[in-house]
Amino acid sequence: MIMDLLRTYLNEHSAKKDPVLDWLERETHYRCVHPRMLGGEPLGSLLTMLVKMIRPQNILEIGTFTGYSAISMARGLSEEGRIDTIEIFDEHNDLIIEAFRRSGMEERITLHTADALEEIPKMHRQGYVCQMAFIDGNKREYCDYYRLVKQVLEPGGYIVADNVLWDGKVADPTCKDPQTEGLRAYNKLVFEDQEVSSVLLPLGDGLSICRKDGLASDNPTR
Repeated sequence: MIMDLLRTYLNEHSAKKDPVLDWLERETHYRCVHPRMLGGEPLGSLLTMLVKMIRPQNILEIGTFTGYSAISMARGLSEEGRIDTIEIFDEHNDLIIEAFRRSGMEERITLHTADALEEIPKMHRQGYVCQMAFIDGNKREYCDYYRLVKQVLEPGGYIVADNVLWDGKVADPTCKDPQTEGLRAYNKLVFEDQEVSSVLLPLGDGLSICRKDGLASDNPTR
């Protein structure tokens, strides 16, 4: 009971109402089989703030779902900023495109309907680089995503990963399902990576934030 009250209090005091995101949350619950996959608040507001702080020119997102996090990040972009978001399934494309249009961010967000494990290497070969990445795809593949993202992430860039506590299952040694094991492996990989600085936060279902160490490039948006 206390936790429910606290959660409501946090939401009421960390995010101002956004009509488009409110609409998208309602539509997601109405039209999607697994609406719980939507990040919602306060994660959306935190992503907006992180983008304003980091000021990336390019953001790479893995796992669009219905577009809530992409729109949230786009709200924090500079005029030159762009987002490439990769979603393996096309079943929600109509809703995603409508949400992007309603948000006014459709010119800043490019939707790739593809497998991120195949699409990111293609982007890398084409010279793509980013200064921020948000990972929210298949939990079993987080480690693979991480290794690929590091190849296109500039020094000084940030990787944010959602759901890394997985309802607390990562701390329960009796939980051996592939998703939990994948997230445990991800948290261990990031923690032991000497090339990044990282922090694990109990926000929502768990949030991992790491910085690829080194000097940031002379990006005009920084």
